[in-house]
Order: sequence, then C-alpha cells, then structure tokens
Amino acid sequence: MHLRRSPRLRRAGRAVAAYVRSAPGTYIWLAALFATTVVMHRMAPDRVDDFLRLRSTNIHNLSRHPVRALVRSALWIDGGKWLPYVVPYTVFHATAERWLGTKRWLAVVAIGHVLATYISEGVLLWAIRHGHAPRSAENTLDVGVSYGLASVEAVLTYAVVTPWRYAYGAGVLLFYGAALAEGRTFTDVGHVTSVLLGLACYPLTRGRPGRIDPAVAYRRLRGRLSPAG
Repeated sequence: MHLRRSPRLRRAGRAVAAYVRSAPGTYIWLAALFATTVVMHRMAPDRVDDFLRLRSTNIHNLSRHPVRALVRSALWIDGGKWLPYVVPYTVFHATAERWLGTKRWLAVVAIGHVLATYISEGVLLWAIRHGHAPRSAENTLDVGVSYGLASVEAVLTYAVVTPWRYAYGAGVLLFYGAALAEGRTFTDVGHVTSVLLGLACYPLTRGRPGRIDPAVAYRRLRGRLSPAG
C-alpha cells in the first residue's frame, strides 16, 4: 500500500530542512557529535574514561599538544548522551549562526571554548601548586562543548530587544553564577568565563540585522494555538 504524506507534513519537512541548511555549522557539528557518541557507545565501558582522557583539554594535554587537545575535546560528549544536545544546539547555536553568520558564530564559539579552557585550567593549575587540589588533577577528564555553548548563549543577549535584553542577560549570568557559587569547580569557573567572553564579543554583533522580540514571538504563538488560528 502506497502511503502519501499530507501537504502539512511535507511543508513541515521542508521547513525543517531549510532551517538546518540556514545553520550549516551548527548541524555539521551536531552530526559529528552523533558520530563520536556512536563510537563511544561501541567501546567497552571500562575503556571510555581513558579514551576520553586522551582527548581531554586537561593540563597534561594542553601543555604538550594544545591545538589537538582543543579540537578533539569539542568533538566528544562526556556521559555519552547525544539527544539532549539537539535542543540547545537548535535554540542557541542555530539561532546565533543564523543571526551572526557562520564565520562570526564560529568566532564566538572558538573564543569561548579556547580562552575559557585556558583560564579554567589555569585556575586548576594554581590550585594544584598551592595544595588545594591533588597533582593527579593535571590529568582530569575535561571534554565537551559547554564552554562554546555558554559563550553563544551570552552573545545572544545582543540579539534580544530591550527591555527583554537585560532580563535575558541577567538570567544567563544568574544561571551560571549560581552554579559557580554552589559548585566552585574549575568547570564552573570556565562556564562563567565563557559567559563573560560571550558578552565581550559585542563588536562581532554590530550591524547584524534582526532582533528577537519575546513579546512578538508570544503573540504569534498564541495566535497559532488559538482555535481561530
């Protein structure tokens, strides 16, 4: 039996495909993370940590092959769960890439990932040298994409119209600041640093058309969901 797709389903499929094409960097990265996650799931569980540690941006790897460590760490997910990343990549990364353009978006990601990594690992190195952390922490497992995500979340502050811009920016700072106050780990330091770096990327946002207006978005959504819509 031949099943025909409804016009609404076809339109939805075309809309999704168009959205993906409009943010190629985001979805190529997401696809790469899917591939590496599949690889990780096929490993013996007792090998995963050692495997990821070789691709980690820890002090040991950064001091020997920094570029390789920085690139590799952005291609693996600690914990092995890929699906939860689809939503933040679509909401934040894709929105930022569509707004800034791929090159500027990638610059924000790189600034957050690289500089926050060095600053947070520098804090950890200071803690080791002053006896606040064990020497073994030089080989700690530190992979993932969260620093780049935090910097992009922060730079999107400038895409939001006022007065909502201040509420959004304060929310991002509060979210990561609360985690730092509670956890006080080097990773928490890295996340707050990423947010500050993202806010410092304001020059990359100048001249970019379009602004996000939550009030307008809400009215449109309400209109679509209403019985008459």
